Amino acid sequence: MKATQVPEISGAFLFEPTPYADERGFFCRTFDADVVRSVGLDPDAFVQDSVSRSVRGVLRGMHLRSGAGEAKLVRCSYGRIFDVVVDLRPHSPTYRTVATFELSGQTQATLYIPAGCAHGFQALTETADTSYRIDRPHDPAEDVTIAFDDPDLAIDWPLPPHAMSDRDRQAPRLAEVLKHREN
Repeated sequence: MKATQVPEISGAFLFEPTPYADERGFFCRTFDADVVRSVGLDPDAFVQDSVSRSVRGVLRGMHLRSGAGEAKLVRCSYGRIFDVVVDLRPHSPTYRTVATFELSGQTQATLYIPAGCAHGFQALTETADTSYRIDRPHDPAEDVTIAFDDPDLAIDWPLPPHAMSDRDRQAPRLAEVLKHREN
């Protein structure tokens, strides 16, 4: 497994496994505590795992957590997703930078997203399973959502949104979220 720093987002990493493939399919390690530790992260800090299944065009995001935030490891375990990270840490050298990735079940790459970054994705295949490993128990009272189509973010989503939650559809713009975070 190889760890590469993401240049667009300070403190973000892409973990790329080396799948072993043969006529049966493939096998690969998707988490390695030693590799995670080698880039300065605590592998024992992750406390919850979740998975979502989305159909083609479904858009989820842009989400982040208030308070201490939430670091996460994100991996598309089946299908393909267009993944987006926005650095919203005011003192970060990459503040307000947007980075995009294609994650897929084919590569099994995992993206580490530091606390204080917004995250969202869109399913590119008929079925896309996305796994999340987070470093704090989820508390819905801390959920923050930003409009996926905010012109200040200028995210070029690859497909028209097929479906999304009411929360995502009605999310405020980035400027409004930042104003409330500063108060």
